[in-house]
Amino acid sequence: MPSFDVVNKVDLQEVDNAINNATKQINTRYDFRDSKTEIKFDKSAKVIHVSTDDSMKMRALEEVLNTQLVKRGLDPKTLDYKDEEPTSKGGVRKDCHLREGIDKEMGKKIVKLIKAEKLKVQAQIQDEQVRVTGKSIDDLQSVIAMLNGKDLEVPLQFINMKS
Repeated sequence: MPSFDVVNKVDLQEVDNAINNATKQINTRYDFRDSKTEIKFDKSAKVIHVSTDDSMKMRALEEVLNTQLVKRGLDPKTLDYKDEEPTSKGGVRKDCHLREGIDKEMGKKIVKLIKAEKLKVQAQIQDEQVRVTGKSIDDLQSVIAMLNGKDLEVPLQFINMKS
């Protein structure tokens, strides 16, 4: 039976490249001159630590980071921005967690969307992915098109297409 997996994976090397490009861009921007702006990437914890002087620069920093992610072929939805916190030196900092995998709640939502289409396919949650099986590849392709059309909180990739 044909099948495929719906997953949410992040290429950590591409994230690292995007952060390096964002750092270079910030170092050359006039509005960030003489500011204490830092971007650190903790690969093991999959967290990006961002700190700067004020909230306005933080928003500009997020915009630069999102732009660089898009240029590297990554979806900005992979970043889960936490709330701003003041630092002891008068600046602000923020942590951005990388979303990877499909949690149970999102998996249930994806299965519910697939079942609402009333196609002859079965969807089941397996760890941090959703496996979709069906009798025809056309049904599977219409499921992929439907999921691509939905605006979910996490970016989705479709892998292991077997016929």
